Amino acid sequence: MPGEPSDSSRNNDIDRPEHDFPDDSRTTRTHAGESIEDTRNWPGIILFGIGIALLALTLTAAGYGFAGWAVIDGIACILCLGIGAVLVTAEHRRVENQEGLVRGEPHGH
Repeated sequence: MPGEPSDSSRNNDIDRPEHDFPDDSRTTRTHAGESIEDTRNWPGIILFGIGIALLALTLTAAGYGFAGWAVIDGIACILCLGIGAVLVTAEHRRVENQEGLVRGEPHGH
């Protein structure tokens, strides 16, 4: 067939999963997937998600004129977002220290 590629022109790299692993050419982070693969991040991610839901509840309560609920939801939102961000950041730094990575090296951009 004229439209089919020959066996010699096919990409055989797909058949070898160990080829170029890890794929540094398309990965911008030093440890891609760290947030999901490390289960110690999950409480922080869940708290951050709850904080986003509480933000929606805060805006809804404020929009309908329930000032008391808006204040309660706002405080809970700030706490969940803050604690979630601290937990994820602390775990990320723990993993970096464990892997021997140095934060803030003077490389410039």
